[in-house]
Amino acid sequence: MTNEIIKEIENLKQEKNAIILAHNYQPKEIQEIADFVGDSLELCIKASNVDDTDMIIFCGVNFMAETAAILNPDKKVLLPDNRANCQMADMISLEELQEAKRQHPDSEVVLYVNSRAETKSEATIVCTSANAGKIVSSLDGDDFIFAPDHNLGTYSAKESGKEAIIVPEDGHCYVHTMFKPEDIEEARKKHPDAKIVVHPECNDDVRVLADYVESTGGMVRLAKDPEIKELVVGTEIDLATRLKRENPDKEFYPLRRDAFCLTMKLITLEKVRDALKEEKYEVTVDEDIADKARVGIQRMLDLS
Repeated sequence: MTNEIIKEIENLKQEKNAIILAHNYQPKEIQEIADFVGDSLELCIKASNVDDTDMIIFCGVNFMAETAAILNPDKKVLLPDNRANCQMADMISLEELQEAKRQHPDSEVVLYVNSRAETKSEATIVCTSANAGKIVSSLDGDDFIFAPDHNLGTYSAKESGKEAIIVPEDGHCYVHTMFKPEDIEEARKKHPDAKIVVHPECNDDVRVLADYVESTGGMVRLAKDPEIKELVVGTEIDLATRLKRENPDKEFYPLRRDAFCLTMKLITLEKVRDALKEEKYEVTVDEDIADKARVGIQRMLDLS
């Protein structure tokens, strides 16, 4: 049955002139049928360079599909399951961000790509976990407004030597805040020869104990280092799936085996097929909001 569905997907892709983009946290079977798998930055770049297709099937969560739609106003962008949301993206409202701008009128706004289109419309520049430090360092002022992830905001401030004004104060990714210092300690006991890498969305007391702090794209590159034979991976569990697939001669251990992003797992082969067949669920962004949001996204892409 699985092979039949995959064949259907391949045929429908050709018929609809479609491309399938998938985030690193997608399940193994989705990664394997995707035309491109990457982190948020890589997917933004890829989505801005798909001129030869008519349709984008985005296997990820809603803010990612919105970003693809903003960058491709002439293409149909489909999210195979319209319930695939990001809790963090909904932790910052347009009104909260506007109020922060009123209170700090001289501060530029760095908005994490994990946010909805309407809040992106208020951003000076957008960032991802892969380039947040670089983006913040490019700003003229000594401080900046950052939303919505508290941990990435503090990490970016530390990397750049600037002061972060973070809204909301408790914005977070529930997957990455699962990780605790004792998880690092346990991993070192179990895998004494392994290096440990964690995501910058993790709490600071976890980041300081790790050997590396990297975005998922950075983890993919780190895994290819010939000096590294074993790697403990502190992010969503299916990043380790990709690392093992691409580096079969190495060992990868999830820092926690319960580190699942539940909405990332809503995407299935059947839903990808149905999205192509029935052209659902289309993701659209209001034209005025998209025009404003595109400014901050494009500024990020120009610096990446």
